[in-house]
Amino acid sequence: MCGTCGCGDDSTTFRKPGEKHDHEHHHTHSHSHDHDGKEHTHDHDHKHTHDHHHDHGHHDHDHSHDHDHHHHDHDHEHEGNAHHHHSHEKEIMVERNVLSKNDLIAERNRGFFEAKNIVALNLVSSPGSGKTSLLEKTIKEMGKELKCFVIEGDQQTMNDAERIHAAGAPVIQVNTGNGCHLDAEMVNTAVKKLDVKEKSVLFIENVGNLVCPSMFDLGESKRVVIISTTEGDDKPLKYPTMFETAHICIINKTDLLPYVDFDMKKCRENAMKVNHHLEFFEVSVKTGEGMKDWYKWLKKLEK
Repeated sequence: MCGTCGCGDDSTTFRKPGEKHDHEHHHTHSHSHDHDGKEHTHDHDHKHTHDHHHDHGHHDHDHSHDHDHHHHDHDHEHEGNAHHHHSHEKEIMVERNVLSKNDLIAERNRGFFEAKNIVALNLVSSPGSGKTSLLEKTIKEMGKELKCFVIEGDQQTMNDAERIHAAGAPVIQVNTGNGCHLDAEMVNTAVKKLDVKEKSVLFIENVGNLVCPSMFDLGESKRVVIISTTEGDDKPLKYPTMFETAHICIINKTDLLPYVDFDMKKCRENAMKVNHHLEFFEVSVKTGEGMKDWYKWLKKLEK
């Protein structure tokens, strides 16, 4: 289980289209049992039963009776504040451990990508923003100019990987089970299984979620956040960490602007309040509007 956001059940699988189910499971999230410096990555329930039995010889007393008649001290505190304080410290420690481990692997990924001249793009968004459709169209229209590889992240199904495979790019599906984000170790494993070639563009389509993926560096060259005009122009203010950590903001489904309550200018202003370095692309994957500017940006990255 992830110590940062609480997601995951150690059931991550890696599959390519046409392959049989891969039973290799990915265990990445650890908790803070430190035995001789070793960190365990399994989850288990702790059920403690405390049997308080006092045999004083001369007298017996029943804890179920009125506690106002007597007072006894315990060597350990049962006060709610003390336990809450300890739990809070443990949560902070576990979160720090998980993110530190992830960041270390992310730097390894980044070094590998740089050595192989691989441009890795981490695509993040809410479900339904059009990430997969954007990738499909990009691969179909730029596949001859760019050497594209794709890592698809979803909790379940091979649907998106099958779509990308049909579009013409090598792809591997990472199913995270109950996990709500990809992490650096998942990407590291997926890159090896996919056999990503030198001088290529690696698109990493993260799990649809604007919260947890923002905390996990994958070793990407650039982070691309995608929103659609159907989601509302206040998204950057509601999910500031995602926009703060992104390099590019793609606003999709511009063909629906006449039919939705979405202010493009206001959305951009809200995003700039969070991150004034953001670069924007306004596109309609359906009609192709604005896609040429996106393609030009991709070609510049390859050089």
